[in-house]
Formats: sequence, C-alpha cells, structure tokens
Amino acid sequence: MENILIRRAVKEDCSRILELVRELAVFEKAPDEVTVSLKHFEESGFGEAQVWWAFVAELNEVVQAFALYYIRFSTWKGQRMYLEDLLVTEELRGRGIGSLLFDELFKEAKKKKLNGIVWQVLEWNEPAIKFYKKLNASFDAEWVNCSVSVPIS
Repeated sequence: MENILIRRAVKEDCSRILELVRELAVFEKAPDEVTVSLKHFEESGFGEAQVWWAFVAELNEVVQAFALYYIRFSTWKGQRMYLEDLLVTEELRGRGIGSLLFDELFKEAKKKKLNGIVWQVLEWNEPAIKFYKKLNASFDAEWVNCSVSVPIS
C-alpha cells in the first residue's frame, strides 16, 4: 500500500480518532450515540489508569484508520483482546489497510500472551463480514448483546 504507516496511537491522535469514531457512528446509523468527551477519551487511553490502546494507519501524515482495543477477561478463556472499533475511512476501504491493522493486532495479542481477539459486527455490514471471513473469524449467532447505562454524575 502506498505510503501507509501503521503505528501505535499517541495522545495527539485522540481528536482525529474521535472524528473517525463519529464517522463510524454515522455509518452504523447511530450518529447521536457518541457522547464521550475528548478529555475522557484521552484520559482513558493515555492517563494513569489506561484502559484502551490503539493502532492507527496514516497516509500522508493524516490518520485515515484505526483499531482500538482493550483487554477483557473471560472466565472460560482467560485474557483476550477485545477489538472495540476498527474503521478505515470510506475513500480508502478495500485497499488492504484493515488487513494491515489486523496484522498489528495479531502481533500485539501474541506479544501480550492473549489467547484470542473478539469483536462484534452488525449483521447488515456485509463488507465487514466478508472481510472477517477472510480472517477465518467464527461468528456466534447465539449470544444477544446487553447493556445498561449507569449515570456517573
């Protein structure tokens, strides 16, 4: 891929990553669901109690894609990487950037001795599903997602 640089995200990338998160939310038909502040995002990724890590893909010194993950614990499997979001800007999709990001995620999982990578995909996102099938991902239609919001103030 021409001039694509894959690297670890740094704090200065947070604003751009959040722009891409908002792009993802629009794509996923939930543009009003992104409520995290830049300050909270930065503190969570680069503060004293870091909870997420990311890789970014740059083209001409502009972040055009990212893969953000955290470590989750499965009582059945142990520590696993949870891929929260992976996004490649629309104009650069289909050019191998997602594969480059997954290559970094695989290396990171091995380095951290994590025994797998898990994530979710919307059932209607056929291009992503096709991409994940190329990675030999397994799909589980049995489990239902659940969440509860807890007010923090």
